[in-house]
Amino acid sequence: MLTLKQIRGDKQHAIERLAVKGVDAAPIIAKIEELDDLRKSLQAQVDNLLAEQNKAAKQIGALMGQGKRDEAEEVKARVSAMKEQSKALAEQMNNAVEELNAQIVLLPNFPNEIVPEGRTAEDNLVVKQSDDSLEMEGDVLPHWELAAKYDIIDFELGVKLTGAGFPVYKGKGARLQRALINFFVDRNTEAGYLEVEPPIMVNEASGFGTGQLPDKEGQMYHATADNFYMIPTAEVPVTNIYRDEIVDIKQLPIAMTAYTPCFRREAGSYGKDVRGLNRLHQFDKVEIVRIERPEDSYAALDGMVAHVESLVKALGLPYRILRLCGGDMSFTSALTYDFEVYSKAQKRWLEVSSVSNFETFQANRLKLRYRDENKKIQLAHTLNGSSLALPRIVAALLENNQTPEGIRIPEALQKYTGFDIIK
Repeated sequence: MLTLKQIRGDKQHAIERLAVKGVDAAPIIAKIEELDDLRKSLQAQVDNLLAEQNKAAKQIGALMGQGKRDEAEEVKARVSAMKEQSKALAEQMNNAVEELNAQIVLLPNFPNEIVPEGRTAEDNLVVKQSDDSLEMEGDVLPHWELAAKYDIIDFELGVKLTGAGFPVYKGKGARLQRALINFFVDRNTEAGYLEVEPPIMVNEASGFGTGQLPDKEGQMYHATADNFYMIPTAEVPVTNIYRDEIVDIKQLPIAMTAYTPCFRREAGSYGKDVRGLNRLHQFDKVEIVRIERPEDSYAALDGMVAHVESLVKALGLPYRILRLCGGDMSFTSALTYDFEVYSKAQKRWLEVSSVSNFETFQANRLKLRYRDENKKIQLAHTLNGSSLALPRIVAALLENNQTPEGIRIPEALQKYTGFDIIK
């Protein structure tokens, strides 16, 4: 979340930056100022009363030493009244702080200065596109028809077992899933990321720490009996490993990768964009997470983008990289690059990765700090990226590599699949 210094240090700048995300922050910031001023006023009153109590305590001792018991008792009564007043003021102050924090968490992160203006995905900026051909000769089948033809993904069986959006992978389809996971994890660890295997359910504190709660609770599956949430991405448990931690500067950067299944309700998603693997409720994804010093985080973001690009290139898929506009960015992000691969059968771009820098926004919620060279405690910067999400990668691989003989497997995957074609 934003800090009070970010909000009140330059109120007009805060309003202008948040307007890029389509947020009218002025009323919320006015309420935050009002509550912060109230908190300060109450704190000053509590401090003054405490000083008076301390002074009175010394006075009581002096009076008792002089044998003036009645006067001492009067001062004691006054001290008792001050304690009650302090207690009431402290309660008011705690309520003000709670309401203040409740208002602050309503504000999204500031977008970076290079974030394009815009409200929808159509306003995103294409910063790079591969020069691969986007056309295929002959009759091309969409991946859901290829899945049925080669009996590698069963969507109807998934409906029977659970519901729509929970496919069953079979035979070489299951092997392809496992191959992609291993390929991505291996490439990530070779690039210096430590592999971790986190839980796939998290508590409320973890959801709050990375910004899923209270912003996206309606999109998360909730196990109400234990108040746990199914993770929408490995970003949540992996970043929370360092919640409430102060790391030494020598530990930075911290780079981690994890494979997990991911769960998203995708409430309100309808139409052709959800066909087949295009939008699922359960899917596999490999994630990379970094914790950086503020001065290093944007160089780290560039490195993450280059790394994800190398993965897409290795699979031989046509791709493009987008810099998201303010209106299409997540609540927590300061700058996001999306990767899309082209589906030659569906003739559309499919998002397969988001790579983001959150600056101090998540770290402030997580209380994730580091001790710098001067032993001063600072908020770290957090970053994460998909490397990669499997469903649309699989869709593009099946569609773009179909031939009359079968579906060709990219060379980079063959040592993982153990076959070079799905017949």
